[in-house]
Parts: sequence; structure tokens; C-alpha cells
Amino acid sequence: MAEPLPWDVLGSTYLSRKPWLTLRQDRVRLSSGAVIDDYFVLEYPPWVNVVAVTPDDRVVLVRQYRHGLGRVDFKLAAGVVDAGDSSPEAAARRELLEETGYRGGDWRPLMVASANPSTHSNLTYSFLALGVERVALPSPEVTEDIEVLMIPVDEVERMVEEGQVVQALHLAPLLKYLLARRHGVGAARA
Repeated sequence: MAEPLPWDVLGSTYLSRKPWLTLRQDRVRLSSGAVIDDYFVLEYPPWVNVVAVTPDDRVVLVRQYRHGLGRVDFKLAAGVVDAGDSSPEAAARRELLEETGYRGGDWRPLMVASANPSTHSNLTYSFLALGVERVALPSPEVTEDIEVLMIPVDEVERMVEEGQVVQALHLAPLLKYLLARRHGVGAARA
């Protein structure tokens, strides 16, 4: 069996270039020679999120209305890497402070994931921040109506098991953190 090869891009056209919807239509040739005339790619900047844990073992979560599903859900502090951010970690630190008022602690990369590598051009960078503390009131953006909650780790595990966290790019780092913690892996403990 042959190794999969990248596709050749024969042409690209932007159908939308708006801040929250950049849609590109590509014409591509596969290694087999087959041509796909209409292959659609969503372009986004990198995304970030953070599993933030307080010194008393509580995970900082946010409840926020999510218009795509038309409901309020639990999520991590998260956002987009802005042009002024020096790195994904800097963006994650900024988002945690803005959305929750928490900062500090011991930070480390947790994982990198793709929402959908067949149609999305970006990656999500997830971080673990142990020992964060509240230093300010949240200062959410005008489009954010959020509630900040500090949930004991055991309760977060129950919430995950019961399907109360549905955002896949937030669920994955939470699961990784919870599994590492359960198995005593050093990255999950201060």
C-alpha cells in the first residue's frame, strides 16, 4: 500500500473573508490523479484554551451561551491567538485573565488538536495551569456573557462522564488532564 501524499492545489478562490468566517474553495488533484473541483476549507487563526486549576484543586470553568447549539454550556477559558500575542501560551494567559480574572500558577503545554483536519486550517493549543489565583474581576468582550465557576476536580470528572461538557476541543484537554491525574502522572499535579 502506498503512503498517502499531499494533494496538489490547482486553484483557490475565497468565498468569504469575514472575521469569523473565512471560507476558501480549492480545486485539488489527489495522488491518484482524481480531481475534486469543489473542496471547501475554513481558515481560522490558532485557537487556545486552558485547564486552570486553583491551589485547592478546583478547575476554573466558564458557562456561556453558544449560539450554534442555542444553549448555555460549560467550557474552558478559551479564545483566538490575536496578532498582538507573542505565542499561543501568551494568548491563553490573556484569555484566562480576561474571561475569569485568574492568572499565575505553573503553566505547561497540555496538547495540540485540530477541530477537523479535513476542513479547518488551524490548530488548538491547550495548556495546563496549576495553582492559578483570582487577581481581578473578569473583563469579557462585549460578545461574551459568561459565568465563572470553580468546580472541584472530582465534580468535573462527573460532569465529563455525564456529558455536561460538549465542546470537543475543551473536552479533550479536560480528559487528558483527568486521566493523567488519575494515573498519577506528574504533569497533572503541582
